[in-house]
Amino acid sequence: MAVYSKTACSDYFPVINIYMKIFLTILIFVCSFYAQAQEYKTHKVKSGETLESIAKQYLVTPFDILALNPDAKDDFGVNTTLIIPVSKVKNEPIIEESKEIIDYKKHKVRRKETLYGLSKSYNVTEAEIKKANPRLYSENLRRGDRIRIPRYKTVVSKQTFSNTIKKYAVRPKEGKWRIAYKFGITVSELEALNPDIKEVLQPGDVLNVPNIADNEEKQTDTASNYYEVQPKEGFFRLKKKLDLTKEELEALNPELKESGLKAGMVLKLPAGIEILTDSIIGDFNVTDLRDNIINTSTKRLAILMPFRLQRIDLDSVAEAKDIIKSDRILSTALDFHSGVLMALDSAKQLGISSNLKVFDTENRTSEISNITNKEDFSDYDAIIGPMMSKNFDRFVSEVRGNSVPVFAPLAKPSKVTTNVYQTIPDKKILEQKMVDFVKQDSTKNQVVIISDQKHRGVNNNLKRHFPEAKQLFSEITKEGKDKGKDAYFIYPVTFENLFKKGKNIVFLETDDVSFGSSIISLLNGLSVDDVEIILTTTDKSKAFESNDPDNNYHLSNLKFHYASIYKEYDEKSGNSFVKNYTSKYGLSPSKYAMRGFDLTLDILLRLASTEDGLPNTNDTYATEYIENKFNYSKKMFGGFINQASYIVRHYNLKIVEVN
Repeated sequence: MAVYSKTACSDYFPVINIYMKIFLTILIFVCSFYAQAQEYKTHKVKSGETLESIAKQYLVTPFDILALNPDAKDDFGVNTTLIIPVSKVKNEPIIEESKEIIDYKKHKVRRKETLYGLSKSYNVTEAEIKKANPRLYSENLRRGDRIRIPRYKTVVSKQTFSNTIKKYAVRPKEGKWRIAYKFGITVSELEALNPDIKEVLQPGDVLNVPNIADNEEKQTDTASNYYEVQPKEGFFRLKKKLDLTKEELEALNPELKESGLKAGMVLKLPAGIEILTDSIIGDFNVTDLRDNIINTSTKRLAILMPFRLQRIDLDSVAEAKDIIKSDRILSTALDFHSGVLMALDSAKQLGISSNLKVFDTENRTSEISNITNKEDFSDYDAIIGPMMSKNFDRFVSEVRGNSVPVFAPLAKPSKVTTNVYQTIPDKKILEQKMVDFVKQDSTKNQVVIISDQKHRGVNNNLKRHFPEAKQLFSEITKEGKDKGKDAYFIYPVTFENLFKKGKNIVFLETDDVSFGSSIISLLNGLSVDDVEIILTTTDKSKAFESNDPDNNYHLSNLKFHYASIYKEYDEKSGNSFVKNYTSKYGLSPSKYAMRGFDLTLDILLRLASTEDGLPNTNDTYATEYIENKFNYSKKMFGGFINQASYIVRHYNLKIVEVN
C-alpha cells in the first residue's frame, strides 16, 4: 500500500484551480485512499459549520486542516470535502483549581496593621484585599478603617478541552464581545469554554480561547464598537438597530460575504455607533409587578441626596423656609425624598417591608469618600443616588467592588458600569422614538426640517431618515464683526408656498429661545384653513419654553409633539397617590416627587419579584407608574439603561400622552 506524506497530498490542490472538472474525482479518490491508509477522515461541510467548529469536532487545529486543504482558506462552503487528520492529542480532562468567594469578614484596622500583615493573618493576597476594598488602590490603610476581608473556598473542576484551545490573558479595555470577535467565535462559545467567566473582565484574567495563530487573530481597537448578532436578526433588522446597511456591515466585516449573518457572531462597528435595542424599535408590554410578588423579606435601601443640612439652622423655621425656596438643588432633593417615603408606605401596604437609610452628600465629592469609608454598602439591596452626576460617578467608583445595584435618579452618569442603572433614557433613544413615530404616520403629506446652523448635523441626519423632506437653515451674517456667524433668523419669504394642503410635519431643531419663538410664531400664522402644520422636535430644549404669553397657545395650535422621559398625570383621574400626597403635605406633588415615588416603588417591586436580587441580564420587566415607566436594557459593555419614554403633545394648553 502506498504511503503519501502531507506535502504530497497537498501538492494536488493547485491543480484544482486549473483542471477542476478533470481532476476533482481523482483527487478525492487519491486523498480518500491516503486518509484510509493513515486513518485520516473526510468531512463534507454542512450549512452553518466553520473551520473552527469542524476542528473542535475532530480535536485538531484549523491549521492541521488547512495543511491538508490549503484551498479551504479561500474556497470554503457547503458541500466542500475536507481531509481531516487524526488528532495527536489525547482529550483528557484538565483538572483546574479556582477560588470562589464565600463571603466577607469585617475587620477594623488596628494600630500598626499593614496590608501585608493582614494578608498573612487571613491567608489572602494583598491584591484580593484591595479588590474587596477598591479605595485602597489609591489610599493607604489607616487606623480605625473598617474593611472587608474576602473568604474563599477552593473549587476543583475537570474540564475537557481539545488542542484547539490555548490560554489568553485579557488586556485593558477588553470585554467578552471584543475577545470573541478577535478569535472568530460567538460570545456563547467563549462562555462555554470558560464556565466561570465573569460578567466584567479585568486585565490579566486568563481565558481559554481557540488555538489559532497570532497572525490569524482579528485586529481590534478601543475606538471601535462590537455587536453580538441576536437570533433571527437579518440585515433589515440590523439596519433599524444600527443604522448601517448590509454593504456597510460587509465592508467592516468581510467574512459576512461568505458566511452571511449567524446568531451569536460578533460584528465590528464604527466608533461612536449608537445601538438601538428592540424596546426602542418596537413597543413593549407593561408588567404589573404587584402580581409577581414572591419575596417579602425586608429590603434594605440607601438614598444619597445633596441636602447640605449643615447650612441650615433647624431652630429657625423662617430661615429654613427661605433657604428651601432659594435653593433649587435642596428643594429638588426634598421633593424627591418625599416621593420616596410615599413609595415605602405604598410598598408596605403590598406586604413589602423596607429599611431606608438616608445620607446627606452635601453636594461634595469629598463627603462621598467620608460616607463610603464609614458605611459598608455591600449589604444593601439597592442604592438610589447620589443625585448629581459628578457625585454619582465618584460614589460608583468608591463602591465598584460591590455588586449592589446603584440607580442614577435624576441625571445621567458619565459611565454605566456593571451594577449601575441609568434611569434617564439617552438622548439618542428619544430622537429615535420621535423619528419612528413620524415615519409611522401614513397621513402626512410632507416633512419639513428647520434648524439653526448649530444643529445643521441634526438637520442632515433627519434628511437621511426622510429623503423627500425639505430643509431650511438659519441665515449666516454676511458683514460686520459677526460675519460668518449664525444670525438666528430665516427670511419669511422662504416660507412662501412651502407647505402643502393636508398634514405638514415640521421638525424644529434649535436651543436658541429667540429663534425658536420666531419660527413657532411664524408657523402658527401659516397653519390655517386646509394647511395643517404639526410641530415636533428630536430635542425639546429651552427654545420651546419662551416667556411669550402666546407661546403655549401657539404650541397647542401646532399640536407640538415630542418624546419625553415622563408624562404629566391627569388631575381628574383620582389617583390615590396624588390624593394621599396632597393630604399629607398640603400641596400637589412636583415631577420630582412623582419620580421619587415611581422609581422607588419600581425598585421595591422588582426586588420583591425575584428571590435573589435584581437580574444581571436583559431579562427585566417593562413597568409603568404615574408619570414614569422603566424598561431596562443591558448595555453591551456595562450596566443597564432605561429605554422607556413617551410621546406627548400640547393639547388645549395641556400636555397629554399620545397613544
